[in-house]
Amino acid sequence: MRDLPPFPALMVVLAMACIVLGDTGGKTMTAQGISPYFAAWGRFALAAVALAPFAGLRRADLPAFGDWRVLLRTGLVVAGITAILTALRTEPIANVFGAFFVGPVVAYFGSALLLKERVTLIRALLLLVGFGGVLLVVKPGFGMSFGMAMALLAGTFYGSYLVATRLIAGVYRPRLLLLSQLAIGAVVLTPLAAVIWPATLPPGFAWAFPLSAIGSAMGNYLLLIASRSLPANVVAPLVYSQILWAMVLGFAVFGDWPDSLALAGLVIILISGLLGLRLAGRGR
Repeated sequence: MRDLPPFPALMVVLAMACIVLGDTGGKTMTAQGISPYFAAWGRFALAAVALAPFAGLRRADLPAFGDWRVLLRTGLVVAGITAILTALRTEPIANVFGAFFVGPVVAYFGSALLLKERVTLIRALLLLVGFGGVLLVVKPGFGMSFGMAMALLAGTFYGSYLVATRLIAGVYRPRLLLLSQLAIGAVVLTPLAAVIWPATLPPGFAWAFPLSAIGSAMGNYLLLIASRSLPANVVAPLVYSQILWAMVLGFAVFGDWPDSLALAGLVIILISGLLGLRLAGRGR
């Protein structure tokens, strides 16, 4: 029986808490009228400025910023963050993260296809059961809102990002990878942010703006470190801890609670994810 390394696994759980905190700040801004694109730009730009002095950037590191794998990974996370901030503008945070959990399905099967990581029938079935829970949350068809569709798209981008992170995690230092995604993302979004710069700043902007940036950056940094020793198909079920964080913070900060159908879907997602983690710990 093979046990999961405790500290990398704990890092993933802490990373998920930080990411949900960041999205709590993002929802605070977008719900008050700040454009999701401006909020996404602020997340990348502020975190890049904060990290740059500590990244240990050397001249020899500069070619990494032109590596197609780095650019692809950055493009995926920029698209994912923009999509989830758009979803959070109108939808409860727990529901958004429920839809977002199409990501582990994408990560699991994507890592098998592209990275040749091992797939087992029982874990694949559990992920598909979890996807059934996602469908209960997003209510596809005429009942699915634009915000939930964006959350589903964000999860697809994020699952792809997890695979891309695993692909390149052992090639570059974690701080360099994080700085590259932040700096490139900020540069890409700057022209759009300049056009939609808000005329007035809403209440709460002073704490929500830095929380959105620092929470997301810290979460992705911890995820990078963990990904160096955990395969993507083990990281995937650990990501399910976001559901609990999202439900707690959504209720505590916004007073949001999922309806009965969405709550049933979230429970299914969480149980399937935890069972998947148990199987991963046993090497099955």
